[in-house]
Amino acid sequence: MLVNEAKQANGEEFLTLVKNAISVLENESKSDNKRELCIIPPRGEAIIVGDLHGDLENLISILEKSKFLEKAERCKNQHLIFLGDYGDRGNYSPEVYFVVLKLKEMYPSKVVLMRGNHEGPGDLLPTPHDLPARLTEKYGEKATGKIYLELRNLFGKLYNATIVSGRYVLIHGGFPGNVKSINDLADASQKHPKQDFLEEMLWNDPEENIKGFEPSHRGAGKVFGENVSKRVLSLLNVKVLIRGHQPAENGYMVNHNGKILTLFSTNKPPYSIGKAAYLQVSLSEKIENAYQLTEKIVSI
Repeated sequence: MLVNEAKQANGEEFLTLVKNAISVLENESKSDNKRELCIIPPRGEAIIVGDLHGDLENLISILEKSKFLEKAERCKNQHLIFLGDYGDRGNYSPEVYFVVLKLKEMYPSKVVLMRGNHEGPGDLLPTPHDLPARLTEKYGEKATGKIYLELRNLFGKLYNATIVSGRYVLIHGGFPGNVKSINDLADASQKHPKQDFLEEMLWNDPEENIKGFEPSHRGAGKVFGENVSKRVLSLLNVKVLIRGHQPAENGYMVNHNGKILTLFSTNKPPYSIGKAAYLQVSLSEKIENAYQLTEKIVSI
């Protein structure tokens, strides 16, 4: 049903959905002093989805395999968390945005939409950024201007980080430098571009066998070592960083001796990885490292 809606929606219907999602996110922000940070208690179940990049087929497969729609109707503490990068590169960017925004409209307290580097601010646009072209193909040039403007407004309302208390922190890219408190994550967009927190949260990658930070080949953000992960995880009182941003051969990878789990939920071109994956995990279960999460990963 959601697929058919996404494929058949016209530009005006898509625009209305984006505006509704913005309203929902603004209301959440007003009721939460942490603004760009979503805090979830360690109860119930979470389905955590990595980068999709216009992969509608895998998104629908995740919804079907995880049975999220059924669980969301009957379970109070059911969460569906997207780590960002919904569009660009794939063939169905508008449809993927439509489905995730429709899910947010249907289950506002159960769906968490995070910001990826492909939803970043205007001064940090990724390459390629073919979302405008995909919107034009689907909705026409006249409608695309309004839709894209509202999507850019939406991007600024998405969560930069999610914390499952005592368990996990979720960030699309990685840990920024000079983090002194949780507020540095919660206020990252407001402080951009004077401070680099937002850029690094969206663009950073973990690297083995280094200390601190080094320049990134991406042209934005940095790479960071295990000592950074150890410090920030301790500061936030959590055990593991769950992130997206990097393709991984089996749809996931573990870094920094179990301190980081990367999820990647598309294996469609231009990515040539064998499998994609998502995580389905009980939030009440205590874990000490990311290796314990690998048995909770579902391949697609």
